[in-house]
Amino acid sequence: MTNARDDIVSLNFQEVKDLIKELGEPAFRAKQIYEWIHKKLVRDYDEMTNVPQKLKAMLMERLPFPEIEEVARRDSASGDTSKFVFKLYDGYVIESVLMKYRYGNSVCISSQVGCRMGCTFCASTLMGLSRQLAPSEMLSQIYTIQRETGERVSNVVVMGTGEPLDNFDNLIKFIELLTDENGLNISQRNITVSTCGLTENIKKLADKKLGITLAISLHAPTDDERKRIMPIANKYTISEILEATDYYFEKTGRRISYEYGLIDGENDSTINAEKLSALLKGKNCHVNLIPINPIKERTYKSSTPKGVIRFKKVLENKGINVTIREEMGRDIDAACGQLRKEYMDRQ
Repeated sequence: MTNARDDIVSLNFQEVKDLIKELGEPAFRAKQIYEWIHKKLVRDYDEMTNVPQKLKAMLMERLPFPEIEEVARRDSASGDTSKFVFKLYDGYVIESVLMKYRYGNSVCISSQVGCRMGCTFCASTLMGLSRQLAPSEMLSQIYTIQRETGERVSNVVVMGTGEPLDNFDNLIKFIELLTDENGLNISQRNITVSTCGLTENIKKLADKKLGITLAISLHAPTDDERKRIMPIANKYTISEILEATDYYFEKTGRRISYEYGLIDGENDSTINAEKLSALLKGKNCHVNLIPINPIKERTYKSSTPKGVIRFKKVLENKGINVTIREEMGRDIDAACGQLRKEYMDRQ
C-alpha cells in the first residue's frame, strides 16, 4: 500500500511558521501563506499575489500543493445533492457528496482510497484499500467543492469511502486544520466521524477529548448477525464496541450515534428491533436508521417503507431516540463508492 506524498496543505499553522523561519523569511509570511491556502482556498502558489516569487519557488520545490481534479459529477434531479469524483496526483480517484439541507450545506468526504473493511452491503470496499489519504486530500474535497460551487460548507461527515479510524493520525490532523480559526474554522460540533468499530482507536479518539460526533456503523444487534454482513465483527464484538463508546461518552460528554442500515429480510425484523433496543437501553445515544442503497454487485434490497416505520416504532416504544435518515441522491447512485467505481470502469 502506498502513502500520500508530503505537501503544503497538510501543515498546520505552527508547522508553516517553523518552515518560514527555517527558510529565513519574515514571520508574517506564514500567516499570509496559511490564509491563502485555508481561507482563500487557492490551488497553487501562483495565486498568492502578495508572496515574493523567490519564496514561492522555494516552497514549490520543497512542498507541492496536493493535486485534486474534478473528473466527474452528478447532480440529483431535486438539486439538493451533488456527487463528485476527484482524481489525485497519482491517478487514484475518490468521491465526495455535497448535500444541501435546510440548516446548511454538508459535505460527506472520503478518508481512504478504497477500504479494507469488507462490509457486504457497501460498494466502497469492492476493490480493497489502495492507500491512505493525506490530511490535505481530505481537506481538498471540501475546499474544491466550496470553491467550485460557491456554496459555504457548514457541516462535514467523514462517512464516504474508507474507514476513518484506519487512517487515525491523518484524520486527527485533518480535524485540527478544518477547525483552525485561521482557516475555515468549522466547529468541531459540526463534524461527524463514522467507524465500523475499531475499538482501540475509538478510545484513542476519546482521549483527544474533541467535540465531534462519533457515529458507529452497527447494522445488527448480535455478533452472529453482524458477522454475516460485516467481517470486522470477527475481530471486535458488540460488547467491546459498546465498552469503547461508553468510554468515549465518559471522556467527551458527546452523545453517540449508531448507524443502522436496514436490509430487507436480513436485519429489519421486529425481533431485531427489540434486540437493538435492549442493547442500547439506558445509553445516551441516537439511532439513525438508513434504508440501504442497493448496489448492482450485491443482492441486498432496502427494507420496505412499512418495514422501516415498523422498526422505528419498536425503538421509540422502548424509549430509544431514533430518526430515519433523510433520503437524498438515490437517483445519482448515492451508495458510497458507486460513482467512483463507474468512473474507474470506464477508464
